[in-house]
Amino acid sequence: MTVVLSTPGAALWLRPWRSGDRGALVAAHRDPELRKRLVTSLADDTEAGRWLDAQASGWASATRFSFAVVADDNDPLGHVVVKAVGAGVAEVGYWTAARARGRGIATSALETASRWALDTQQIVRLTRLDLLHAEDNPASCQVAEKCGYVLHDVLPPAPPAFPSRGHRHVRS
Repeated sequence: MTVVLSTPGAALWLRPWRSGDRGALVAAHRDPELRKRLVTSLADDTEAGRWLDAQASGWASATRFSFAVVADDNDPLGHVVVKAVGAGVAEVGYWTAARARGRGIATSALETASRWALDTQQIVRLTRLDLLHAEDNPASCQVAEKCGYVLHDVLPPAPPAFPSRGHRHVRS
């Protein structure tokens, strides 16, 4: 399945990741701020290739819908994903490359992916989306709130992957 979505009011598109995106992935993952926030960090072309293969497998199994966020030049500015986690529930996640931050790209991409996930008949019908982030990430709280996600609960630390408390925001 291939889906390409456009964001309202902005010249952005969400499209599945491609093998030609390896360089952009590795470059984005060199950013210390991004590395601090992600569980998986891609250090080289081989790791990026494995990550891209996992995204393609997610599309094939209809369990993980992973999008590159691109503009006119088709160079990835970020990532947004919808991952099925249970009956009618999916988790959403996103990141933006350092050069793309502060321009509303995360908000546009998350809103578009959220509407798509909740409004279209997928292989799995979704009724709720969860957005999880570290408690010390106020920018993610702002993006979540702008996209209609309500703070649901505070999650305890789960080391080593999640050493600090987190927030779960919910949208249905």
